Amino acid sequence: MTILNINQIKKVLPHRYPFLLVDKVTEFESGVYLKAIKNVTVNEPFFQGHFPTQPIMPGVLIIEAMAQATALYGELAIKGGMDDDILYYLVGVDKARFRQTVGPGDQLVLQVNFVTVKRNIWKFSTTAKVDDKLVASAELMTTIADPQS
Repeated sequence: MTILNINQIKKVLPHRYPFLLVDKVTEFESGVYLKAIKNVTVNEPFFQGHFPTQPIMPGVLIIEAMAQATALYGELAIKGGMDDDILYYLVGVDKARFRQTVGPGDQLVLQVNFVTVKRNIWKFSTTAKVDDKLVASAELMTTIADPQS
């Protein structure tokens, strides 16, 4: 099941190729969680240099994919989706761990679990899995701002 497809995601996130790192949202429950997919292909530009003979998705880009998923969660939770008058900013990363590599052909399943919101700082527990195996996890904090300010 698809909650948001790539065209709907592009209405929410300002990112574009090669930095848009979420392909679709498959599950969402407000106040609880969001699940999204990133299909990792051999054509990803970062594989040209990381590493040409053993392509590995950089860990910081896995974190970025999880952060983009938190923005999609926020948009669906607050506005019901597709509103371009606010931006979501990553303001903190805690307890980031990388357990195995991600390469071409992998499907990264991103899960964002809502933890709390205090004074416009949203906290999430996030994971990234490939074939049901945990590849990365982190606690992410985000905030919301008007892009005109």
